[in-house]
Amino acid sequence: MEEVPARARAYVAGVALVALVLVRPPHGLGTVPWWAVGLLAAVYAGSEHLARRRFAGTCYPVLLAGAFLLSPPAAALVPLPGALLSTGGPRPTPLRRVWRAAELALAVWVAAQVHTALGGHGALRATDFPFALLPALAAVAAFCLVLALLDGGILAAAEHTPPRRAWRGLFLRSVAPVGVHGLAGLMMAVLWRSPYGPLSALLVLLPMGVSWWVFAQYHRERAAHQATIRALVQAVDIKDGYTRGHSERVGQASMMIARELGMDEDRVEVLRFAGILHDVGKLGVPTRLLRKDGPLTPEERRVIELHPEYGHEIVRGIGFLGQARAAILHHHERLDGSGYPYGLKGAQIPECARVVAVADAFDAMTSTRSYRRARPVAAALDELERCAGAQFDPLMVRALVRALARDGWHPVVTAEEAPRTASGVPAAGAQQAGR
Repeated sequence: MEEVPARARAYVAGVALVALVLVRPPHGLGTVPWWAVGLLAAVYAGSEHLARRRFAGTCYPVLLAGAFLLSPPAAALVPLPGALLSTGGPRPTPLRRVWRAAELALAVWVAAQVHTALGGHGALRATDFPFALLPALAAVAAFCLVLALLDGGILAAAEHTPPRRAWRGLFLRSVAPVGVHGLAGLMMAVLWRSPYGPLSALLVLLPMGVSWWVFAQYHRERAAHQATIRALVQAVDIKDGYTRGHSERVGQASMMIARELGMDEDRVEVLRFAGILHDVGKLGVPTRLLRKDGPLTPEERRVIELHPEYGHEIVRGIGFLGQARAAILHHHERLDGSGYPYGLKGAQIPECARVVAVADAFDAMTSTRSYRRARPVAAALDELERCAGAQFDPLMVRALVRALARDGWHPVVTAEEAPRTASGVPAAGAQQAGR
């Protein structure tokens, strides 16, 4: 808890106090049977433990079933044992457990209130599934909204994230996956109210378990991909130390351009991979050239200029990189045909390579190197715009300018101190950037 800012601890305490008030109604739980609350709480605690330990997920169907079946105060009790006793996830400190319990209790309480106000309990008692959909979907939306508001608040309080960035996209990203959980919760609630009883409702968790397993396999594969990329980037950083952090920043700038152009998230991810790995071919360049203290001879520069082809060969067999391989090969091509390795012109250069070329040059100009200090962002953008049409694709340059004007430049890694390198002479504008 010592690492958590005081205002974040105060925020958690405030949310926990509100949740405590909501789960302690003045007249008890009324007609709600305690055994139902206890059963749902026990199922949630067990499912949550398994989901977070084995699948890195969470078991929202049981919570939403509680919101559909119980009164708001009773439904808010369901997540408490599972959240407070959780042993899964990163560093389950007491503060994290209290925060998780409080935010889930509030979200479930609001979802139950919305469901009750829209007559959801009556539709369930009549086992009228179609008419139960509208209150359930509204309750799911309310559940997502509360979680998004609270999660954005803790980001702003704990990590000093600007409010606009803290809440951006949280609600929309959660609606689809939590909506699926909501449908499963509704099926549990309908079966619970049916003649088959509560035990039949638990069968709904079996297909959910299968989906969690599939999802976990996907995340394990993704983690393996990330580990492969990290290993390659670390190898490049060790060999060519002056560019330490450069790869991650080029990946970040490539993502900004791709999103500004409206590319789907799969292509954005490919561009991130391409930016991170664009210089992996330097592994095939002699270290003495990369670290040479002085100007390169024409022969030495030709050897350096082979690194895109070396990089393409290194990643040729890595299937998940997709079009990133073309970006690695062609990110030093220029629109006027004066680039390398093949002197491609205009539209002959793959789109992903044109994105990475702009991101690479931008970071090279805004990073401190042994032979010059970093340029201001505005000066680097002016240089990119000056070279647009000859060296860079104007569309990509404009996309980066718009993205930076809106979001600013917050590089994830900086490399202020750097050893001397292969060029030994100052770059002449963008033409030398990102060599």
